[in-house]
Amino acid sequence: MNRLLSSFCLYVYNLWCVFWLITVFLALFPFIWIFIQRKEWHTLAHKLVHLWSVIFFFIVGKSVRLESRFTPSKDKAYVFVANHFSYLDVAVGMNVVKNYFAYMGKSSVKKIPLLGYVFAKLHIQVDRSDKGSRTKSLVRAMKSLKSDRSIFIMPEGGILSKNIPQMLQPFKDGAFILAIENQVPIVPISFLNLYRIMPESKLFWGKPKVVMHEPVETAGKTKADIEDLKMQVYKIIQGEIDRNAL
Repeated sequence: MNRLLSSFCLYVYNLWCVFWLITVFLALFPFIWIFIQRKEWHTLAHKLVHLWSVIFFFIVGKSVRLESRFTPSKDKAYVFVANHFSYLDVAVGMNVVKNYFAYMGKSSVKKIPLLGYVFAKLHIQVDRSDKGSRTKSLVRAMKSLKSDRSIFIMPEGGILSKNIPQMLQPFKDGAFILAIENQVPIVPISFLNLYRIMPESKLFWGKPKVVMHEPVETAGKTKADIEDLKMQVYKIIQGEIDRNAL
């Protein structure tokens, strides 16, 4: 009986979350749509998407607990990288990173009504099965960094780990190539418990916990340093996840 009651409560809670996710988005969408019609207004559209994330997590009782060991400058570009174990990761990333940035994410997101349109306009889509698409996405990301707009990448290349909460290795090179080519810092982010809160498509109880780490500098680094950088960033992110899992 207790298990049935718990399942029912969780089902109702998930319906509540979906209702507010859609309701808040639809309330903000007309303004987001206006601001994505002109490139110089995209920063405003980005702020509204950030606001959507903040309002949603607050309403459903999941205000994000961020431990920020570093405060990114609003005047600098960074490459933010994080582990990817849950579909909740993207929304939480939008919540905790205050800088104007572009996600590099899979192109299938564009199939989602309205949200896909917003993603296609504001972020960078990657079809990982198409080498040409990957190249075009890297070029767009390079241009973004040169214009002082940050990039956010999950360097595992998707939710691919078979041993969560251990990250998939080796990381994809893209984030590190971008950081080195533009000589911008890499900011590691550890999503500590999102895989427990949303392991698949269902939300469970708990509040997201995130750590934003000190940046890893790339000044003076070359492509010969990519593998060392990948391992350094991996140890920072995974080390924090392991300490939290104990």
